[in-house]
Amino acid sequence: MKAFQIVEPQKPAELREVPVPEAGPGQVLVKIGGAGACHSDLHLMEAPPERLGRLPFTIGHENAGWVETLGPGVTGFAPGDPVIVYGPWGCGLCANCREGRENYCQTTGGLGGGLGGHHGGMAEYLLVPASRFLLPLGTLDPREAAPLSDAGLTSYHAVKRSLHLLGPGSTAVVIGAGGLGQMAIQILRALSAATTVVAVDTAADKLEIAKRMGADEALVSGDQAVTRIKDMTRGQGAQLVLDMVGVDPTLRMAAQMARVLGHLTIVGLGGGALPVDFLSPPHECSVAAPYWGFIPELMEVVTLAQQQKIKMLVEHFPLERAGEAYQLLHDGKIQGRAVITPHA
Repeated sequence: MKAFQIVEPQKPAELREVPVPEAGPGQVLVKIGGAGACHSDLHLMEAPPERLGRLPFTIGHENAGWVETLGPGVTGFAPGDPVIVYGPWGCGLCANCREGRENYCQTTGGLGGGLGGHHGGMAEYLLVPASRFLLPLGTLDPREAAPLSDAGLTSYHAVKRSLHLLGPGSTAVVIGAGGLGQMAIQILRALSAATTVVAVDTAADKLEIAKRMGADEALVSGDQAVTRIKDMTRGQGAQLVLDMVGVDPTLRMAAQMARVLGHLTIVGLGGGALPVDFLSPPHECSVAAPYWGFIPELMEVVTLAQQQKIKMLVEHFPLERAGEAYQLLHDGKIQGRAVITPHA
């Protein structure tokens, strides 16, 4: 089968021929319908050797498809079933994993293993090590639903942990209106109708999409956006600021937009550092950097998609054009999420 793999550190991934894996006891082989291209994949391509582990390996942690074959002992699924793959693969035995919080697996040091040590889904088939990582999609098309497993779940978890702050008259700011930001806007609309949602970005086309997705206001990133947020909130700032970018300028802006006792949540992996002193962020504003989300939350995300309350804007690419998709992603030319479709 064909697979898009990192072969050498700090070089673009390559399309290669590799054997089709076989499902062993407890495992499931999934025929990939859609594999989302994520900015974190670009970070992997640029990472030093010590961060990569075993090479070559297939990238792609945002996957959906159809059950191909079941390993011995697997029940609850049948060949042909449309499924979405939960990405943070933990040990399944520690306290956090037992609660469905495999993204914070204690065996892996508090971070779910993701697909680390395993081949990902940017290929014709993906070997899933345990059936608990699969959720049924029902009528959803795997080629459209694949981004729900990361862009949807990560945004959902980041919003849900702050829902108690988002009462009537509250304000939530989403910095970065790309794939994750667009999902966060829709999830805020679905879960907290009383909240004013503000999108902030540098690109006019993404701000226009953000308004179509449900943002009440769309602001160009910078000092004027900070001033507008302060004016809207009578000088208090927003209850929730989600930074989906995570570079130095956006983090500085996020600290200026947040309020006392609010939440500043860093989702983006831009590599920036939040400036912290006695006055910034505001007093008792909690800062968190959540990682992915819980298995029960992915079930809730799939339900929202089935109810047509959230939908990812996707651009499809065949597996042979995966390199082109990542170049467009790198250049900021993907409006929502690029999804690779090995079986179109």
